[in-house]
Amino acid sequence: MIEFEDVPLLRDPIMIAAFEGWNDAGETASSTLAHLIAMWDAEPLCAMDPELYYDFQVNRPQVSGEGGDRKITWPTTKVFLARNTPLERDVLLVQGIEPSMRWLGYTRELMSLAAEVDVSMIITLGGLLADVPHTRPIPVTVTSDDEQSQLRYDVEASKYEGPSGIVGVLSDAARTARVPNLSCWAAVPHYAGGSPSPKATLALLTRLEELLDTLIGHADLPDQARAWEHGVDELAASDDEVAEYVHSLEEAQDTTELPEASGDAIAREFERYLRRRDDEED
Repeated sequence: MIEFEDVPLLRDPIMIAAFEGWNDAGETASSTLAHLIAMWDAEPLCAMDPELYYDFQVNRPQVSGEGGDRKITWPTTKVFLARNTPLERDVLLVQGIEPSMRWLGYTRELMSLAAEVDVSMIITLGGLLADVPHTRPIPVTVTSDDEQSQLRYDVEASKYEGPSGIVGVLSDAARTARVPNLSCWAAVPHYAGGSPSPKATLALLTRLEELLDTLIGHADLPDQARAWEHGVDELAASDDEVAEYVHSLEEAQDTTELPEASGDAIAREFERYLRRRDDEED
């Protein structure tokens, strides 16, 4: 870790992490994390050494500058500290890009930081493409590999089997270290999965408020969500096949009892998404 400031003594801290890339359909998770950083006035605490974990031909550094002052910003993972929260506890916010290599070392660094400041819970955020209609509430599923967390938050263990992203690896590391953990995933309509997806971000943020039993503040997210939904409405209206497909999804969701509460349903959608992804790559 490259430390920007000395790590202070923290108040019963929790860690919330989100990563751009494979785990972040519609930029749902990364946008939620960025929203938390802004709402809680979080300050940079430390960052990963980018040369250890990133392939710069995959995630290229960015050149920027004003006037004659130019600089290069390297892709990395930063950890922010939020002390101005309504939780009466501090929050470490991990904002990163899924690493290109050395996932075990990367995860060990994050878990070492969590142990150093005595993090009492780790929450990971994700977004996945699924067969859900944009006109209905965005389903958010929460799972945990920790029995106490399952009981406390009334959630189930994940039953997903298949390829994993860094979110799954970090959740497993938390389980191994016996740190209570939650994994929160928003389902983004796959036919409208282009970034960003503010309705999914709002749904994930709202679910996070429920889990933390607090109000975070939504700023202009509701307006963005309505504008996004209106834009997808126009897309569907201009294409009979899309409109028919959306209608079939609406009927399926309306006739299924509380599909948004079913972790199994979202897991099945995730598996279908992965199969579609594999077919496209082939």
